[in-house]
Amino acid sequence: MKSSSSPLLIIILPLLSHLTPITKADPLYQICQNRGNYTTNSTYESNLNLLLHTLFSNGPTTGFLNDTQGSSPNQVFGLALCRGDTDQSACASCLSNAVQDVVQLCPYQMGAIIWYENCQLRYSNAAFFSKADPSLLYLVNTINISDPGPFFFYLGGVLSSLTDQAAHDTRMFATKEVVVKGVTEMYVLVQCTRDLSPNSCDQCLQDAVGQIPACCAGKSGGRVVGASCNLRYEKYKFYRKSTLTVEPVVVGGGGSPALAPSKTTMATQGSKKNALRPIVRVIIPVLILFMIACITFVCFLKKKIAKNVPNQGDANQITDIDTIVFHLVTLRNATNDFSEENKLGEGGFGIVYKGTLQDGQEIAVKRLSKSSSQGLEELRNEVVLVAQLHHRNLVRLLGCCLEEEEKLLIYEFIPNTSLNNFLFDPTKGGELTWETRYKIIEGIARGLQYLHEDSQLKIIHRDLKASNVLLDEKLIPKISDFGMARLFDMDQTQCNTNRVVGTYGYMAPEYAMHGLYSIKSDVFSFGVLCLEIITGKKNSHFCTSDGVFDLLSHVWRYWTKGKVLEVVDPVLDDFPGNKVMQCIHIALLCVQEDAIIRPNMSSVVLMLSNYSTSVRVPSRPAFSFGDSEPNQPMLIESQPMMSAEDFTELEPR
Repeated sequence: MKSSSSPLLIIILPLLSHLTPITKADPLYQICQNRGNYTTNSTYESNLNLLLHTLFSNGPTTGFLNDTQGSSPNQVFGLALCRGDTDQSACASCLSNAVQDVVQLCPYQMGAIIWYENCQLRYSNAAFFSKADPSLLYLVNTINISDPGPFFFYLGGVLSSLTDQAAHDTRMFATKEVVVKGVTEMYVLVQCTRDLSPNSCDQCLQDAVGQIPACCAGKSGGRVVGASCNLRYEKYKFYRKSTLTVEPVVVGGGGSPALAPSKTTMATQGSKKNALRPIVRVIIPVLILFMIACITFVCFLKKKIAKNVPNQGDANQITDIDTIVFHLVTLRNATNDFSEENKLGEGGFGIVYKGTLQDGQEIAVKRLSKSSSQGLEELRNEVVLVAQLHHRNLVRLLGCCLEEEEKLLIYEFIPNTSLNNFLFDPTKGGELTWETRYKIIEGIARGLQYLHEDSQLKIIHRDLKASNVLLDEKLIPKISDFGMARLFDMDQTQCNTNRVVGTYGYMAPEYAMHGLYSIKSDVFSFGVLCLEIITGKKNSHFCTSDGVFDLLSHVWRYWTKGKVLEVVDPVLDDFPGNKVMQCIHIALLCVQEDAIIRPNMSSVVLMLSNYSTSVRVPSRPAFSFGDSEPNQPMLIESQPMMSAEDFTELEPR
């Protein structure tokens, strides 16, 4: 799927979300890529037929096959993938349908991809092996969930764990069952195409996980589907028993199963599907004409925006962006044309490169991907907001560039990359002594205090986490990545959003569940980050042998037992117990479920620097379940499989 097809998807998919495919095999969805057409009896058609036969014949043996037929300019590249829990017979049946349907649904197209419940098939006249395609679609279970806060809190941890597991599994496939007594149960599956490297698989799945807050908030099930990876979660068991399936992580007993659709409902859906088929044939041509008009308008609008990026706020213009604009040729020269050797890292929004200007100044250039969900609005946020901020614990923005459809942000270069790369690395973690960790905690707190209270603006970061804290050559922390930040009026206390963004495990409950954010949302994230710094454990990858599945519950358990110093990172041989206790105490206050009783950051800074400050006793943290019989086994009831008809709202990323 090329980025050039994105406008097409944006227009057509919401309209097609209530229609069903017109083939007997009922694919979840198909995309006919805009890569040109071939003709009947052409060399390309012959090569394509040979390729499809090979994929169908040999693909089911291992569940994955990529192959080519012919030579340029008529070479065809193809890939077949079956879901990791699918047996050889089911895989063969699915691929048989795919081979028949794809040439009917995308006649004479030189590139196409089709998805089913148990398999996917892809071919193209362009090489795509070993390259993670960033385009993603999602399907949503329409059933709402009664306990979204705890459910999505745990889901974030499960997905992070499975992402890493699948990336390093030989079949790039992983499942997990999690049951939390009296709270929720969930079944999760992730998979990549096996031509990807572990890093590419991990990044693809991370991007897919990042879509869940936008697509599936409050829903009991959903899936994100891409050409290179996919994931799915439900409150019932939708995958088959497999040697690759991770054994259930039983945290307790209880929980109620999700209701399966009745046969009557499914039969009704089938009759509607048949009635809609003639409508599809009428609507498609109309949609194509509509798309052409919309695409033309969008292209015109993008050019206008690129020439003149608006400032945030008509009444109070914050900055003149033209004063900090870099030319694209300057950045190409500085980064050696964005070479792989200059690549510093890659995230959900794009790649960061190191560059050196002609005067010798080192810079970091964030190149937003064309398929990134961070568009002009987020770019404007980051430029307008960060350009006005000056604090030793905030990364300094030098400028931006909007040329030739590029969206680039230029920062000061921070040599030691992120706190994430130090804190959770077995070797580098030892470089962070307690004194260094305390200075990092204090520096982050002072940076947030400046954002919330001391700058001329009032800014909510909304995505504070270890990977968004950079460390300079002296290991001084600098908060970065303001693309999701929001500007508040100085007398404003709370705001609501329909677009929940951020990272699971760091999001405050009122934000994850209801879209309400305030400075107290950042305080919650700070509390989680503080506990990560002290324990050396990542909240999103946390699980203990006795069934505790999140860092907050782990720390709270030891706090209530009076043994909280046992949670300290074991690489710290020597540390002041009273100071560590003080930091854990403050962190627990920051992660309280009620936002009102969380301290503001000026109070946090005062408590960190003053032993004599009176501090109240914390109560149970948000989403924490303490010692609720973690080893108590339970019987997991199997649920009926859900069919494709039970999903609606198919939309692009």
